[in-house]
Amino acid sequence: MKKTLFGSLLLGMCVIGGQLQAAEHGVKEVSPDHLKLSTGELSVGLNRDWQGPMPDVQRVLIIVHGRLRNAMTYLKSAETAAAQAGQARNTLIIAPQFLNESDKHLPGNPLRWQGDEWMAGAASTGPSALSSYAALDEVLARLGNRKKFPALREVVVAGHSGGGQVVQRYALLGHGDRQLAGNGIKLRYVIANPSSYAYFNAQRPVLGFNPSGCPGFNDWKYGLQNLPDYAKGQSAAQLEQAYVQRDITYLLGQQDTDPNHPALDKSCAAEAQGAYRLIRGHNYFAYLQQRHPQGFTQTLVEVPGVGHDGDGMLTSPQGQKALFGK
Repeated sequence: MKKTLFGSLLLGMCVIGGQLQAAEHGVKEVSPDHLKLSTGELSVGLNRDWQGPMPDVQRVLIIVHGRLRNAMTYLKSAETAAAQAGQARNTLIIAPQFLNESDKHLPGNPLRWQGDEWMAGAASTGPSALSSYAALDEVLARLGNRKKFPALREVVVAGHSGGGQVVQRYALLGHGDRQLAGNGIKLRYVIANPSSYAYFNAQRPVLGFNPSGCPGFNDWKYGLQNLPDYAKGQSAAQLEQAYVQRDITYLLGQQDTDPNHPALDKSCAAEAQGAYRLIRGHNYFAYLQQRHPQGFTQTLVEVPGVGHDGDGMLTSPQGQKALFGK
């Protein structure tokens, strides 16, 4: 991959290579570039060199990795999906990498978070404090530069598994639509196979759920109590009203039905949403329908024959349509 610039995009890292193992042992494949943000540098992967204006780019796809932080794996899947959909030529793909404290061995000094707290919008632990959602805000703000992106008409923020959790929560708390709307750029979200969702009240779909036996079940990231600093100043009602007006596709693998999947969130707060990812997604969508019977601009799409497989989800016909509208 060529050296790239994005604003003050810095020369980054070399790919160390190899497949990732567990999140606790440090990332094995490093995204090759750094994006300089207001208070630090975000590791990113890109599908093309973006020095100077990009007059041919009509869509930007931001693809968010899961708990393994394997951004380059997701970048490759997104590139395959774009090629299969006939959208590669006019699509810029950005794969941010949210590193954590186990990745201190890496060269340079990129932003990193504690454990998986980047999923919930927590502030980075080093080298400075920046919410992972604020980092996405800054990326989106730069995409609104009409001198660089004169033909850009749509930005899609998508994620699978842990990345799906990021996108669902970011769609709820984030300011991305404000960053782009003033420049006439549409923002859509694709949420694929997350382990859990953020609910708006104490209602949960599992029959017999006992809140007293599950302290914190309605705290963020499962509910709207004890929101992160990033969300300060927004009421639950305001957040919900904005959320249901956003263009969101819930992309669920029909075979993502294993209640004992090793990466499934099995906390009591997550179990209150259903036994496995497919039913948790359906339960959440039904919950939204119940709370907003007048309707809302969101859809649920099942992907036949696919389980908890990011590549299979993104490159499926349903995934291609969700990502590229084709």
